[in-house]
Amino acid sequence: MKKYNIAVVGATGMVGRTFLNLLEEINLPVENYYLFSSARSAGTKLEFMGKDYIVEELTEASFDRGIDIALFSAGGGTSKEFAPIAASKGCVVVDNSSAWRMDPEIPLVVPEVNPQDIKGHKGIIANPNCSTIQAVVALKPLHTKYRIKRIIYSTYQAVSGAGLGGYQDLENGLKGEAPKKFPHPIANNCLPHIDVFLPNGYTKEEMKMVNETRKILGDQSLRITATTVRVPVFNSHSESINVEFENQFDLEELKDVLTQAPGIVVEDDAEHNVYPMPLNAAGKNETFVGRIRRDESVENGVNLWVVADNIRKGAATNAVQIAQELIKMWDEE
Repeated sequence: MKKYNIAVVGATGMVGRTFLNLLEEINLPVENYYLFSSARSAGTKLEFMGKDYIVEELTEASFDRGIDIALFSAGGGTSKEFAPIAASKGCVVVDNSSAWRMDPEIPLVVPEVNPQDIKGHKGIIANPNCSTIQAVVALKPLHTKYRIKRIIYSTYQAVSGAGLGGYQDLENGLKGEAPKKFPHPIANNCLPHIDVFLPNGYTKEEMKMVNETRKILGDQSLRITATTVRVPVFNSHSESINVEFENQFDLEELKDVLTQAPGIVVEDDAEHNVYPMPLNAAGKNETFVGRIRRDESVENGVNLWVVADNIRKGAATNAVQIAQELIKMWDEE
């Protein structure tokens, strides 16, 4: 079996370290791993795969060594600068930043939803926004079966989605300290404000969900609106998703469609208080769906409650799954 060389860019960050944890959990056919970071974090020693790695500074020469796949999670500026360099040297970049997501030439991929789009890559594949990933995992099988007409997203997003600074704001805020990352305290609070506000009154996060959902599902006609909220939870995003279909549906059949879909765990037993919760989703790779009930205010509507670990499925797991699909594709050629 052919073995591959894999790089992790941003190896010392929250998502980068989760990349490493996931790569230890799965058995990819790898010859060499290379760990890169900014100059500030270069020289850090990380234990990985049973040995110590010294993290190297990312430079233009970093990819002059036959790297097949690079998992990037080092911010949009780094991705804009270094992803094309890596791609020019025969490496396929799976990028976790927002830098390439809406580029029409770049596939935006969730492996359970649109793995076929990977084949159209030109050296860069974009990993979607964390809140979008878990949503489309749940929506894809329903769109295929019943044809979605409209989506209303309301999200309850964990502070880890804002990186280490967000995590620390909640930790410190619970001790009564002032926020450094967020504009207001997050402890005992909810902020209807994720990313910057745009001229239309929506935040960038909200418009990411709208535009990315259309791109991933391959349907620009979808009517979508979103309100994204930061909540005082350390890990795992929760989403209330209201969906209106073109076609009629049977509720039990719809639940069965979700149960059979890849990457989904249905937790929906109201009688025994069973429903998805961020506490239980943390550390897991699946997307959890529950509170499945008919929206009685419209003809063909349903409400879903969708929860997933935003650092794993919402970032690192999805990127590693794309790498797995790439390797599978290459091995079949």
